[in-house]
Amino acid sequence: METHRRRVHRLDTRVIRVVPVAPSRLWDSALPALGRAADHGALWFAVAAALGLSGKRRARRAALRGLAAQGVASASANLIGKSLVRRARPTADQTPIIRRLRRPPTSSSFPSGHTASAAAFATGVALEHPRLALPVAALAAGVGVSRVVTGVHYPSDVVAGAAIGAAAGLATTRWWPTLAPAPADAPDTVRALPA
Repeated sequence: METHRRRVHRLDTRVIRVVPVAPSRLWDSALPALGRAADHGALWFAVAAALGLSGKRRARRAALRGLAAQGVASASANLIGKSLVRRARPTADQTPIIRRLRRPPTSSSFPSGHTASAAAFATGVALEHPRLALPVAALAAGVGVSRVVTGVHYPSDVVAGAAIGAAAGLATTRWWPTLAPAPADAPDTVRALPA
């Protein structure tokens, strides 16, 4: 009887085979560049800096919550997850040369630390500033996909990283409550109560 782990690995391998092999600007340039920008959390620090410089309280809180969540997720994925699950990374021959990283990571493949950080930051930002949820989530999704496109992670590594990241983002609300949403129709004046 096939184990659960083998079934997941077979599915991962099938997905990697269907990742487009034809040259494409998105697959060959944009996604690998996005993944590199997220190395060591640099992309998320840059987004947080932009939010902080906006001068808006909600944006600053979103940046801080995103960074706090990213720290929790990064530690969980890289220090705990990778040491518990020692999974070899995909072989380089499955990835076109143009997409391969110059210095591929040597740590365990499972879970994806890049994706955990990306999902954590996006979740943290979305909790504080829902209007930013879609663009930041799109960036985070791009980072996750880039890890498969560049051949350094299996899809299940990315899914696990995303789950860790989302959980880390949600966990920040346990010690730091989010701002209440602004009332849509706040009355201009308060009516006097009848005597």
